[in-house]
This record gives sequence, C-alpha cells and structure tokens, in this order.
Amino acid sequence: MTTAGRPDEQSAALLQEAVLRLQAPVVERKKRSITKLQDIYQSDVLVAGKDRYSFYKRGSEEPFFFHPNSATYRLKRILKGEIDPLVAVAELLPGDSFLDCTLGLGSDSIIAASAVGEKGTVTGIEADEIVAFLTKTGLYSFPIDFPLLREAMERIQVIHSEAVTFLKTRPSNSYDIVFLDPMFTTPIEESSNFESLRSVGTSYSLTEEWVEEALRVCKRRVVLKDHYLSPMFKRFGFIQQIRLHTKVHYGVLEK
Repeated sequence: MTTAGRPDEQSAALLQEAVLRLQAPVVERKKRSITKLQDIYQSDVLVAGKDRYSFYKRGSEEPFFFHPNSATYRLKRILKGEIDPLVAVAELLPGDSFLDCTLGLGSDSIIAASAVGEKGTVTGIEADEIVAFLTKTGLYSFPIDFPLLREAMERIQVIHSEAVTFLKTRPSNSYDIVFLDPMFTTPIEESSNFESLRSVGTSYSLTEEWVEEALRVCKRRVVLKDHYLSPMFKRFGFIQQIRLHTKVHYGVLEK
C-alpha cells in the first residue's frame, strides 16, 4: 500500500485506515510510478489518493475503484416512475430483507436498499478482500449529491466471506430474497471499471450446493442475474424472465 504521488493529510488518513483493515505492508511512494512499484515489489498496489482508494492489479495499469455505476441512473429512472427490473423480478417490498451473495461494486444492492427502505435490510457478501474493502468504504464515503442514492448506499451491510460458507451459517428462511450474480461467467456490463472488477475479483460459478443453500436460506425466492445465453438458468431450474433488447436476464426459483 502507498499514497498518491503528492500525498496530503487526507491521503495519509486513508492509508492509515487501510492499514488497520487490511494489514498489508506500506511503502513510501517517493514519486515512483505504479508500474515501478509493481516491478520492485512483485505485488498488487493499493493507492490511498486524495479522496478515494485505487487498486492496481499486478501487470495492469488500469485502476479499480468504487463507483455506484448503473445504480445512479437506475434510481433516477425509478424517480421518474419506471419500474426497475430487479425490483420487479424479486418483488421487493418495503421492509424486506435482501441478501446479495455476489456484492461486487454493489449496484444491485443499492437498488434493493432503496426499494426495501429504512425498515428493510440489505446484506452484501463479497469473497474478495480488496473488493469488499473498497466497496464498503466507498458506500459510506463516495462523494455524490443525490440523497436517495446516498441513503441507499449507507444502508448496505458489507461482509467479506465466500458465499456458500456464509449461507451455511444462516438459519433457514433468514432472508426474503437471496440474489446471485455470477458475473464472471459471461460479461454483461460494458464499462472499464466493470472489466477491472472482473480482473480483480474472485472467479466463481454457480454450484448445486450454492443454489441449494440459497433456496434454504430464502423465505420467498432466489433471483439469478446472468447473460441471456447463460446455461445456469436451465441447469439449476431457474425460470428465466425474457427481456427483449438486453443481454441481462433474470431467473427465479420460488421457495
């Protein structure tokens, strides 16, 4: 871990927070480039900048950082009266509990948090330690002047854990909705930061055990999000919801 090229008090404070949370070694920047640091230490590099963290996977010059991505325009559409497809498929209601087994950057969890409101709960599970750290930090500190988005982000509980491991610790019927987005199977979003997430995060695909545990833990339904050509819908018995003119489809398993 290191600071930005010209560190200030804010970047120093961010660095200290990362030290406490990640227990990774710290090196002085000394005006060295990220590529130079990667070569010297043969390691990934986490940079504490002036207002955010940026993570550079070894061998990559493109940073990964938190951003609400599609959640911003999806919430704006909701404000205009449009129905978000995730909210519709999951049949989310105020006061519901929502478990996101594949949190990533949290875009879907942000939409869910807005839908379930203050009396609901949203828990996001993220297997990769760095992604979990960046998303958890970003959800509470990302600078944006959009109250609905800010309130939704702050309601999400982030837990660093492998999904099946976490599900096994939960009693049956613990959450109204359990959500699965195995995005590493087939890319379904087109953004540079999404591609960075694919290279940084943990690679996994659905298993029978994962689906069985998700169904056990949910009260009403398990929702799967994947590429419209994904074999996962049929393989695990999800009823695929056909959506014209989009690569993103959802599947449903009723309790």
